[in-house]
Amino acid sequence: MKAVRFHTYGEIDVLRVEEVARPVPGPGQVLVAVRAAGIQPGEVMIRKGARHDRWPATFPSGQGSDLAGVVVESGPHVRGFAVGDEVLGFTHGRASHAEFVVVDDVNVIHRPQGLSWDVAGSLYVAGTTAYACVFAVDPGPADTVVVSGAAGGVGSLAVQLARRRGATVIGLAGERNHAWLKDRGVVPVAYGPGVAERIRQAAGGDVDAFIDTFGDGYVELAVELGVRPERINTIRDWRAAAEVGARTYGEGSAASAVVIGELARLAARGELEVPIARGYPLEQVRDAFRELEQGHTHGKIVLRP
Repeated sequence: MKAVRFHTYGEIDVLRVEEVARPVPGPGQVLVAVRAAGIQPGEVMIRKGARHDRWPATFPSGQGSDLAGVVVESGPHVRGFAVGDEVLGFTHGRASHAEFVVVDDVNVIHRPQGLSWDVAGSLYVAGTTAYACVFAVDPGPADTVVVSGAAGGVGSLAVQLARRRGATVIGLAGERNHAWLKDRGVVPVAYGPGVAERIRQAAGGDVDAFIDTFGDGYVELAVELGVRPERINTIRDWRAAAEVGARTYGEGSAASAVVIGELARLAARGELEVPIARGYPLEQVRDAFRELEQGHTHGKIVLRP
């Protein structure tokens, strides 16, 4: 089969699409023919070696967590799934950017009717991270919540989940994404110099919680706005979080089939929109990451093996 590999840390040019042995499912595992697999900013950091202390790579390394596809083989003792089933889920093996991937049966769910392959294949990391972020700051109808990177893969879901809790949500994003935010009941605010004052004006009072999906000083901004540390959550700036006592709930805090199942059902019913920026064939993985690394993508970029 074809799979994405890199043999050393580095920039986009270290990514290769190589012929490798097709994996064989073991006990409690299924082999999935991948139809769609999302790509993540975290994979960029891992590939560059910037997360070596936290998530070291073993070379040659694959990549990819999100996946959706069709079960083509089943190992012993698999429960609830059969060959031909359409599924979505995740792997912790850095392996879903490939034509086939082995997945534990506890980490997949059946694809709900009406859920597109692209959405199904890009839901896990962004969806569970957004879910964990909202859980961490626990917004309610009386709260005003600020979300940085509000039009990105995680931010675009976090703003919707916070709105479902009844909170007033202020989304920091470039002006080209303001209309999308407004249409989903979010108050858009442009990032950049003077953002603190613009947030105060938009809030018309106190800010109660802050979800940072971008890093780059937003934890400090939340403190400046008077948000209590226990109601600040960042998925990017762990150093600042440690300094002020903020939370760092992310994907791992909500990594379960139960959570992804809830998100998938919401998306299938049209109650949670998962924006898809673009899809690329597996062979164009470098182009996909080139677009992702520009940092202005609205929604998810998906590989289609």
